[in-house]
Amino acid sequence: MSARTLTCQVTEVENLSPDVFGVTLAGRAEAMQHAPGQYLELKLDDATWVPFSIASADRSNGVIELHIQHWPERDNSARLRELLQVANQLTLRLPSGECVLDRQSQRPLMLVAAGTGFSQMKAIIEAVLHEQPEREISLWWAAREHRDLYLEQLASHWAQTHANVCFHAVTESPLEEPLAAGERISHHLGRIDQVLKSADITPDTHDVYISGSPNMVYACLDVLDTKGIKLERVFSDVFAYAPVLLNMTAAL
Repeated sequence: MSARTLTCQVTEVENLSPDVFGVTLAGRAEAMQHAPGQYLELKLDDATWVPFSIASADRSNGVIELHIQHWPERDNSARLRELLQVANQLTLRLPSGECVLDRQSQRPLMLVAAGTGFSQMKAIIEAVLHEQPEREISLWWAAREHRDLYLEQLASHWAQTHANVCFHAVTESPLEEPLAAGERISHHLGRIDQVLKSADITPDTHDVYISGSPNMVYACLDVLDTKGIKLERVFSDVFAYAPVLLNMTAAL
């Protein structure tokens, strides 16, 4: 699926948390097609395109979602926030990325995300629940603080309503209030790689998708490697844009 450049409509901008806002875009259905796990690029000016994971599976109606972290101190983030306040159209380039759901696989899914890396996992989960409703899904969503789990209710809802979905919330600070009730909902205190190290998991049986910063991804990969993970069944966009770290990891 080759990348296309197009103009689309901004139909909604909403605050998902004090630091994350959601954007809904609409365009021609055939032009907005993408695979679960891919990303797009938004045009700020002729020389500046910024990438964002697509936070929704392809719905065949031309509507897609983005989850955008707002960093006031970063120029591109501030420019994008200002642009969305005044523009009703944006220029996009999509789709991009090879970290996509393997629809031929029946292996259980282990999805590990930090912060807005959840958006990529949301698209994958939506597609799996629609196309492979019995495939096992284990979502590990990490954040510094409880409030940073900006769609915690949605993740909890998946676990409450689908017997094949487990939600593991991971925060570096104690919870501000309890998570939603459910036998497949749990909380872990600590950094995500440390939590995975002590967790009773068998990643070698899973397809593993990891979304976050390069340091986070490779720290998790190192831990999972000690637990026997099959590296050929691990997927992350980081492997494409930060491959040097992958080589360093393989050499350890």
